[in-house]
Amino acid sequence: MEILHDSISGMKKDGRPVIGCFPLYPPLELFHSMGLTPLVLWGLGDLIRSTPLSDRHLQNYTCSVGRRLAEFVLSENGALLDGLFMYNACDTLRNLPEILECGVTALDRSGPPILKMHIPSGSISMDAIGERFLSREIGELVHEAGGLFGVSFSGERFKESVALYREMRSLAMRLQSAVARGLLGFRDYRDAAINACVMSVEEQIALFSSLLGNRECAGGEDARPRECGIALSGILPPPPGVVETIESAALRVVANDCAMMHRSWAFTPSCDDDPAEYYAALYRGHFPCTTLLPSADRRIEAVIDLVRKSGARGLIIIGEKFCEYEYFEMPVLEERLAQEGIHTLRLELSIDDADAGSVKTRIEAFSELLHDEGRPATVV
Repeated sequence: MEILHDSISGMKKDGRPVIGCFPLYPPLELFHSMGLTPLVLWGLGDLIRSTPLSDRHLQNYTCSVGRRLAEFVLSENGALLDGLFMYNACDTLRNLPEILECGVTALDRSGPPILKMHIPSGSISMDAIGERFLSREIGELVHEAGGLFGVSFSGERFKESVALYREMRSLAMRLQSAVARGLLGFRDYRDAAINACVMSVEEQIALFSSLLGNRECAGGEDARPRECGIALSGILPPPPGVVETIESAALRVVANDCAMMHRSWAFTPSCDDDPAEYYAALYRGHFPCTTLLPSADRRIEAVIDLVRKSGARGLIIIGEKFCEYEYFEMPVLEERLAQEGIHTLRLELSIDDADAGSVKTRIEAFSELLHDEGRPATVV
């Protein structure tokens, strides 16, 4: 956890309160515009290896996301946060605020204040009733955050913050394109996404810009022509060991549906005048995600379209053990992709699968299948 400690400590030196956010799609631009530094506490597997504190409060069948998040908040490093924010998602994350409050109390210390918001769970079309409800939620959030941190809202600052996050997401998508073209390894892209979780948006822009460099000017989109294109999907990106196995098996990630990567970066609304209008557009047009419950009806078609357009021959699903919402859609997704002639490989990883060496043989066999299908028949 030293990396988390050092990152948050460094951010606090500029005097901006740091607020930890979960799940994946909080109102980052709003918090930033109000002088806060929001951090999305997701994908902490590289930074938190064990969960002795959270295991006192969460069952062992809780997903690794919830367990690691709780571990960080309950640790001494969690006390560095000036606040927490969450909105409604799955059952585990929905109940975490109360669990964390009880856990901190059991440790005889006070925890950071918790801000909450409810995203309408009805149709993602965000009808007039839903938009009015969300508008009230945003208004109450601005009021509560202002009271807790002594900050105020400014429409001009909100526009500036939206522009920063739009730039960051654009750079991330350009990096994704560089990976698809074989100009950047997925491991480097994946590590940048993990590191970005504990950075301010300004630091994320600098990181992504540095990684992108002049790669887009490099010649040849088939830098390694023997590779076979695949797509990745999962609530978390694969751990380093799995990525190394994928790349060593001559598989190139030409598309990803990872929640903290493509799902987080694919869409930014064009409007930036009013936070209520902006977030209604954000949650209405967001790339579908199992953690954003109203978007579930659009997920299957969106993923199929993503895979089809990328030209991927197969999809590897990085299944997070105990993530029910992800597993609900997998059989339907696999069946639909099979109809498209696209193979799928489902891997189930748990909090104990740090490098997941156990899946190496399955990935290699999957690669052999895809490569064999891509070879022309031999005429004797």
